[in-house]
Amino acid sequence: MSAQGVPFDQRDGWIWYDGVFVPWADAKLHVLSHGLHYGSTVFEGERAYGGTIFKSAEHSERLRLSAEMLDFTIPYTIGEIDAAKKATLEKNNLVDAYVRPVAWRGSEMMGVAAQKNTIHLAIGVWEWPSYFDPEQRQKGLRLDLSEWRRPDPATIPCKAKAAGLYMICTISKHRAERRGYADALMLDYRGYVAECTGANVFFVKDGVIHTPTPDCFLDGLTRRTVIDIARRHGIEVVERHILPEELASFSECFITGTAAEVTPVGSIADWHFTPSGITHQLMDSYSAEVRPKQQAA
Repeated sequence: MSAQGVPFDQRDGWIWYDGVFVPWADAKLHVLSHGLHYGSTVFEGERAYGGTIFKSAEHSERLRLSAEMLDFTIPYTIGEIDAAKKATLEKNNLVDAYVRPVAWRGSEMMGVAAQKNTIHLAIGVWEWPSYFDPEQRQKGLRLDLSEWRRPDPATIPCKAKAAGLYMICTISKHRAERRGYADALMLDYRGYVAECTGANVFFVKDGVIHTPTPDCFLDGLTRRTVIDIARRHGIEVVERHILPEELASFSECFITGTAAEVTPVGSIADWHFTPSGITHQLMDSYSAEVRPKQQAA
């Protein structure tokens, strides 16, 4: 039976926690953990297809790099993290799943400084078929325009997948959903188009793909994969700064992310797009790319 709709602290299964498997309901941390109070937490979002985690090593490497940007070291190698993720999939008898490794500072010190805190690592896996409603995804998502902006990289470690950096994403998505939208597009601190709350964004004009330069937000692994796929298909991809007033000139729009995969966009605020040729081609090509080759054949 699917666990969809069951609170995440009440599900069945096993979570890998600091090197051992613990029953799902017992995977707890203390309320005075530094990661909860001060945002000293990093994570990854990954997907397994047919029992294989797509770009597992790249995700594990980014997890460790994110931690280093937050001034702590995860006490496991990339190979050890990869092995733990694979073991967690197998322990939970899942082959198609979402994979969430998370690392944080523990509870030895409670204050801004926390040099002596234990660094913890946990890995959870669960079924997560589609990030967005399938019907919305088919028609193309409706996106709001967020009032919050991605910050100047001089103020945050923008290349880290750090939990605290998602606060403005959460409140932007909440506002969008209350207004009847599926998600929100965020501008950056200069007023350029940046990303959605948990996905990168692409536009199409005259057969050419345009996407924002990731100089103040995360350069997603799915983003890079889709750019590589497009170029292999002979589609030109231009990475540049995009002003919001340019959105009226684009014919197609789609977003990418581990959870979102490749998802068409039908509108952003009052700008409208028609999901068609390039968007559909990349949706199909991405699906083939992430599946183990024996399954894709």
